[in-house]
Amino acid sequence: MAIEVKKSNKLIDYDFALKFLEKRVEDVINEKKPELLWILEHKAIFTAGIRAKENEILNKRISVSKTSRGGKITYHGPGQKVVYFVLNLNQRGKDIRKLIKHIENCIIKILKEYGIKSFNDKKNIGIWVNVNGKEKKVAAIGIRVKKWIAFHGFSINISNDLDAYKNIVPCGIYSKEITNLCSVKENNYKYINQKIVNNFLRIFK
Repeated sequence: MAIEVKKSNKLIDYDFALKFLEKRVEDVINEKKPELLWILEHKAIFTAGIRAKENEILNKRISVSKTSRGGKITYHGPGQKVVYFVLNLNQRGKDIRKLIKHIENCIIKILKEYGIKSFNDKKNIGIWVNVNGKEKKVAAIGIRVKKWIAFHGFSINISNDLDAYKNIVPCGIYSKEITNLCSVKENNYKYINQKIVNNFLRIFK
C-alpha cells in the first residue's frame, strides 16, 4: 500500500497540523488520497487528550489545547520529532492493539540504531529507557480511530526543553520522569527523520 511521506523543516502550528490530518482522514475514507506519514516539529504547546484531567495541569497559568487524540496531557516543542500518520485499518486489519505494538516496535528499532536500548511498559503506553536505574519516558504515543482510519501518531524527544514538563503531569503519570535522547546518549541525531521513515515503512509496507 502506498504511503505518502511528508517532512517539514519549519516549525508547524499545532492547529494547522490537526486540520491537515483530519482532512487527510476524510480523503482516505473517501479514497481520494493515500495514507500518510508526516514528520515535523511543533511550536511550543501543551495538548490534552480525551482522558486528561484538570488536576494534571500543575501550572494553572499555562494554556492547554484540547485535542481528539487518546491519552492525557503532554508537551510538544522544538527538539521533539512528532510523527503523524493516517493508516487505513480497513485494509491493514482492524486490530488496534496490533497497531500500537507495531508503533512501539518501530520506535524501539529507531533508537536501537543509535545504540539506545528502550522498551514498552504494559501499564503506561509509550517507550521508556533506563537511566541510572530509573525508568524515564522518551517517546509518547497517542492515537484516534475514525471509521477504522487510525491517525495522530507518536513523538520522540531528541533535544527538547525538559523543564516544560514541570508544568504538567506528563501523560498522567506521577511517578516517572521524562527524558530525551541527547540526555540519554550524546550523538548526532541530525538524520533521524530518515531512520523514522525507513523503520516505519518497513513495518507498515
